[in-house]
Amino acid sequence: MDDFEVFVRARSAALARTAYLLTGDRQLAEDLLQDALARVAGRWASVARLGDPEPYVRRVLYTCAVDGWRRHVRRRRVEQTATEQRPELRGADDDAETVTRRLVLRDALARLTHRQRAVLVLRFYEDLTESQAADVLGCSVNTVKSQTRHALARLRELAPELGSVLVDTSMEGR
Repeated sequence: MDDFEVFVRARSAALARTAYLLTGDRQLAEDLLQDALARVAGRWASVARLGDPEPYVRRVLYTCAVDGWRRHVRRRRVEQTATEQRPELRGADDDAETVTRRLVLRDALARLTHRQRAVLVLRFYEDLTESQAADVLGCSVNTVKSQTRHALARLRELAPELGSVLVDTSMEGR
C-alpha cells in the first residue's frame, strides 16, 4: 500500500465530515472529497514531503468547495426532511433536546450562503483563527470577520431557540 492510500484510509472519515459541513448534502460531500483527493493524488510526491499533508489536503478541499459554489448556482433548501440520511454526528449519550438542537442548527446552516457556512465551519468546527480562515478562503481577515458576524446574526434570526448555543463574536479580538 502506498503512502497516499494509507493517508486516505486514515483521514477520509474526518475529511468527509468536513466536506459534509461545507455542502450540507451527503452526495455533494462525497463528490467534493473525491474531487479534492483526485487533485492531491497527482501531486502526492510533493505533498508528502510537507511532513503533514493534511493541512494541504484540507485547503484543496475548501478550494474545491469554493470553486463549486462559484460555478454552480444551487437552489437553497428551505426545508429538509427529517428522514434524509445524514452522516452520524451525535454521540450515544445525546438526549432528545440535544438532538433537536442539532437538527435545528443543521437546517439553519443549510439556509446560509455557502461562504458564510464555510467561514463558520473553518472558525468553529475546524477551530481556525480568523487569519488562518482567510488564508484558506483566499480573502481578507476583515471579510472573515464580517462573514462570521453576518452568519451568526442570520443563524440567530433563523433559529432564535439556539441563542445560548451560538457564540457572540462581537467582542473577540478586543
